Amino acid sequence: MIVIGIAGGTASGKTTVVRSIYDRLPGEHVSLLPQDSYYKDMSHLPMADRLQVNYDHPDAIEFDLLLQHIRMLKTGLSVEVPIYDYVTCTRNTGAHTVKPQEILIVEGIMIMTDVRLRQQMDIKIFVDTDADDRLIRRIRRDVGERGRAVDSVLEAYETRVKPMHNLFIEPTKRYADLIIPQGGSNHVAIDVLTSMIHAKLHTRTSVYSASASA
Repeated sequence: MIVIGIAGGTASGKTTVVRSIYDRLPGEHVSLLPQDSYYKDMSHLPMADRLQVNYDHPDAIEFDLLLQHIRMLKTGLSVEVPIYDYVTCTRNTGAHTVKPQEILIVEGIMIMTDVRLRQQMDIKIFVDTDADDRLIRRIRRDVGERGRAVDSVLEAYETRVKPMHNLFIEPTKRYADLIIPQGGSNHVAIDVLTSMIHAKLHTRTSVYSASASA
C-alpha cells in the first residue's frame, strides 16, 4: 500500500487534488481517510460552546484513532470511519467502511503536525494557496454548506483559523516531498504527483514480484 498525505491550509484545494488523483489513476484502487472525519465529538457541550471550540488546533482531532485506522488498512483490514456533522459539530451514530486498496490518501489541514502520521506516509504533499483565495473559498463553503453566518466565519478566521495556520500548518510545509501551488488548478504539479505515485507502485510491484519468484 502506498500512503499519500495531502495537507495544506483551510480551503486550499486539497479536495480538488484528491479528485485529480482519482481521475488520473483510473486503473488503480484508491481509498481515502479525511482528517475531518476524526474531529472529536462535541455533543456533550451546548451548541453555543461547540461553536467556540478551536477546530483549527491539533487537539480537536482524534489522531490516535486516525493512526490506528491507517495501520489497520496497511495490514489488510477494513476500518469503520466516523461520520462527522459540521453543522452540529458532533459525530453521527453510524460510520462508513473504508477498505484497504493499493493507494491510501490521508487528507487534512493538520495531518503533518503529528510525527506518527508522517512516519506512515510514503509521499507527503502540501497544497499551498494564497491566503486571500483560501478565505474567499472558506466563506463560500461555510455559508453555503455548513449554515454559518458571514460574520461568524470572519470572526473565526481572524481569531482562530489564521493564527493556527501560522502556528501549526504553515510550518509543516518543510516536511512535504512536493508543494503544489494553487491547488488542483496546477495541472503540471498534479502530473508530477501522479508520476511519483506510479513510480512508487512500480517499485513495490517489482519488489513483490522478485520476492515471489525467489
